Amino acid sequence: MSIDAYITIALFLLTILGLLKFQSRPAAVFGLTLISLVAMGLVSKAQLLSSIANPGLITLILLIICSFALEKTRLLRIIASKVILVSYKSTFVRLFAVTTACSALLNNTAVVATLLSPIRNNPHHFASKLLLPLSYAAILGGTLTLIGTSTNLIVNSLFIDAEGHSLEFFSFTAIGLMLVIGCGLVLAICVRFLPENKHEMDNSKGYFIDAKVVENSELINRSVEDNGLRHLESLFLVEVVREGRLISPVSPNEILKLHDRLIFSGDITKVGQLSQFSGLETFAHKNELKDSNLTEVVVRQESVLVRRTIKSLGFRALFDAAVVAIRRDGEEISGKLGDVQIKAGDFLVLAVGDDFKSRRNISKNFIVLSGVETEVRLNGWKAWLSVAGFITTIGLAAFGAIDLLEGLVILLGALLFTQALNVNEIMRRLPTDIWLIVSSAILLSHALVNAGVVDVLGEFVNHSVDKEHVYLALILVYVLTWLMTELVTNNAAAALMFPIAYSLALGFGVDILPFVMTVAFAASGSFVSPYGYQTNLMVFNAGQYRIKDFIKIGLPVSLVYGAIVIIAVPIFFPFY
Repeated sequence: MSIDAYITIALFLLTILGLLKFQSRPAAVFGLTLISLVAMGLVSKAQLLSSIANPGLITLILLIICSFALEKTRLLRIIASKVILVSYKSTFVRLFAVTTACSALLNNTAVVATLLSPIRNNPHHFASKLLLPLSYAAILGGTLTLIGTSTNLIVNSLFIDAEGHSLEFFSFTAIGLMLVIGCGLVLAICVRFLPENKHEMDNSKGYFIDAKVVENSELINRSVEDNGLRHLESLFLVEVVREGRLISPVSPNEILKLHDRLIFSGDITKVGQLSQFSGLETFAHKNELKDSNLTEVVVRQESVLVRRTIKSLGFRALFDAAVVAIRRDGEEISGKLGDVQIKAGDFLVLAVGDDFKSRRNISKNFIVLSGVETEVRLNGWKAWLSVAGFITTIGLAAFGAIDLLEGLVILLGALLFTQALNVNEIMRRLPTDIWLIVSSAILLSHALVNAGVVDVLGEFVNHSVDKEHVYLALILVYVLTWLMTELVTNNAAAALMFPIAYSLALGFGVDILPFVMTVAFAASGSFVSPYGYQTNLMVFNAGQYRIKDFIKIGLPVSLVYGAIVIIAVPIFFPFY
């Protein structure tokens, strides 16, 4: 092999090691790989540009952007209102069916975020009995179509680059249906082992709200009872922090002092009551932001906030927002809000400024559940345009009437022209991480071909491995991709394993489709780790789960999922 081949292999291995070491920053790892490939001259300028503008990748980006308008309509919320029934069995079946169907066409995160609140606050069942099935159903639903999950579209991007044409819209459907049915039955059996974690009925209860008594406050030197702090609607004074000392429980006769921190718990929508007390300052007031402009977010695993305190970060400067309240399901929070060490999966309520919408670091640090994205609802003809336009475009593309890329360009133009979407919203939520990961992976594939690594691996397999072992190679590809998905992320796993799978198929002299589809399905099979898939992280804290809950329920589902894929792929996509 040439020197370029050894350098390319080294870069490939370093990328994998980088992803394992810096699991929360896959885009940075892939970005460094891209820069290295270009700097070392391992790829051409034409290959760099074609990787960035890959038709499959552009289709993925356009699909995500167009779905932003759909999230602003009432469609998912109407569906969510019909899910919960008195019977747990009926609720489970309806939730599973609705989630898989929606996830086949829509963004998984949006589907789970919409259903999260109704499930958390339902009066009939423990939320912990439904939230994990919700996440798994969203993952399984994504396997039904080409556009069901970003993983499928990433694999399709790499496939287009290698073969010059796209996978069919329904290429995944037959095996996807088997996975939905098979894994759904296993899940239905295993849900009895899910914990029965109690949860407050109101979706805002449990929020930790911090307010400070400032100079000239009417509260100073008066008792809690006299100040009327015992009679607030849906807010309860749980602690007073005074000169580093914690007073809890708070007596009605407790006299309040200057600089006391009053810690409330309860309904965040009632936080406006605190503004009626002169000299009681929240983080929002301190930062000259309005409590009426609230946004609820979940802290991402890769956020700069994780393991840091709000006070140490300069939160206002970073996000043009102030933290009004925090909630950590399954764990009690105590002390000053600014001194709380943030964890991945924490729910924050932010009072946002005018610049919050245009900040590009919001999507990298938070999953936004409500507020900015849903602040301006689409109603009337704009809502109908968004829903009907999206469904029509996908439907026509599915049956070959139009090209999906062209249809999405037309739809995006219509959404922008009618102001159903605006440029600022698109720029703020543009999935740059996915764009960088996929384009870098495509470029890495080009480098492997340029350096002759693909040919060498193919020749090695062709001369050293028995052709009858092709099925074992397929199983190996599945296991490696699945492990990488659980350890890193689904998108990174798909991007890295594609060139390996492609090379093995060429080496064995078989059709590449069995290996391509195996990578796609394996990269979506994240059921054991709460951090391998975005929706798993969203329900992890909301359901007050422990990692052992994911292992206990996810492992049987994962084993059945893997068995179905390994058995079904060679049947629907023969080697010869």
